[in-house]
Amino acid sequence: MAETLKKGSRVTGAARDKLAADLKRKYDDGASIRALAEETGRSYGFVHRMLSESGVTLRGRGGATRGKKASAD
Repeated sequence: MAETLKKGSRVTGAARDKLAADLKRKYDDGASIRALAEETGRSYGFVHRMLSESGVTLRGRGGATRGKKASAD
């Protein structure tokens, strides 16, 4: 989405549907919620909610896991 939305402005109707589809496509292509929030000028929570409303299966958190270390034989 080239244009950023005015912070705090309501997104309704067709604009909301277009934004939701755009966010869904980019998320499915691998973009993070934080990256999408920064790109659109919206909060993390807003983007998370839009993706959830769109029926997206959200990915788990990345980073280090706290499981057993692999043994080096």
